[in-house]
Amino acid sequence: MSFSDYNGPFTFASRFEEGKGTNPEELVGAAQAGCYSMFLSALLSNNKLNPKSVSTSASVTLGKDDTGPCITNIKLVCEVSCDGLTKKLFDELTQTAKAKCPISRLYAGGTASIDLEATLL
Repeated sequence: MSFSDYNGPFTFASRFEEGKGTNPEELVGAAQAGCYSMFLSALLSNNKLNPKSVSTSASVTLGKDDTGPCITNIKLVCEVSCDGLTKKLFDELTQTAKAKCPISRLYAGGTASIDLEATLL
């Protein structure tokens, strides 16, 4: 799978203030929320359940450590509507999705390397 870089408004204001456009942290949140919802939906389906809806939003906190800016937290808020889903199974599957969706695994460190091909023009 290959994706090109994001092409859209990206400024200091969009990153650190309330300017128009997006920023890398918002894109990280969108990736995390989307991946989590898809993984949870698959887990529900694998348990012979048919979810009516799975909706997840993510809030990303940008902080700073000794080496510079860093993401310090991603808070997922998920709402699920699914007939026949017990609270016990819901709790189990939501935690499994949090731990095992591909984006979560990437952030956990260790499942991916980053290769770089840089060209000076």
